[in-house]
Amino acid sequence: MAYRKEETITSLITKEELRKGFASLGVTGGMVLEVHSSLSSLDYVVGGAQTLNDALLDLVSYEGTVVMPLQDRDNNDPSSWQNPRVDHSLHQTIRDNMPPYHRKESDTRSMGAVADNFRRREGVVTSFSPASAYGAWGKYARVICERQPLHFPLGEESPTSKLYDLDASVLLIGVPYSAATVLHLAEYRSNLRGIIVRAGAVEMQGKRVYKKYLDLDLNSEEFDRLAEEMEKSIQVKTMTIGGSECKLFKVRDAVDYLSEKLRKERYEK
Repeated sequence: MAYRKEETITSLITKEELRKGFASLGVTGGMVLEVHSSLSSLDYVVGGAQTLNDALLDLVSYEGTVVMPLQDRDNNDPSSWQNPRVDHSLHQTIRDNMPPYHRKESDTRSMGAVADNFRRREGVVTSFSPASAYGAWGKYARVICERQPLHFPLGEESPTSKLYDLDASVLLIGVPYSAATVLHLAEYRSNLRGIIVRAGAVEMQGKRVYKKYLDLDLNSEEFDRLAEEMEKSIQVKTMTIGGSECKLFKVRDAVDYLSEKLRKERYEK
């Protein structure tokens, strides 16, 4: 949990305790694992984000693969910004000056301290997308991140599809299902979402270009709405680790369930 300076830390968790907790939940060496985490949801972690990543990487090992989204949420068209909104008179200035995505330099603060620490690790391979990049470490890192198309960046030719093909699992640490980026693959496969135009700064042939691209009008809130029913239909392992509710489930199980459920709901209307 997050502490204010005037508070006293009364509970904590160490690397070894995290490691044992994740192992008890079902995280094993050699698995492919997409991780989403809220460091503040845990008791005080001795060593913070570095310790949490150390525990995960030690447990999964280089024979497996740890994957985290490294999204730069500012690198999209300012006309779509909601929190905060931006005055129309400033839109073009933002478009003209937004830097392209860079593995080490782009701002991924919205993804949390753990993802930010992870991307700076030796051996982390990063895909390239204006606002939907992935980072991966381990055996299948290059396979997962070698190609991410500009158009439809979380669809069939993207890291999300690779995770499905590799029979990956998802670990949620104190965050809801709506945080699980790979689940957007279910929206692509449901064929229910409308196509929209996005834009962002990218680097092409060594030059910065502000590029428009196509994507689906995705809605991650649907994952939370269907969470209770989904947990009755697929295997989701749940355990409290360091005061945080953690969940582990298979990508294929969740994507298959959600894509079929979304299709059925549309036809039932």
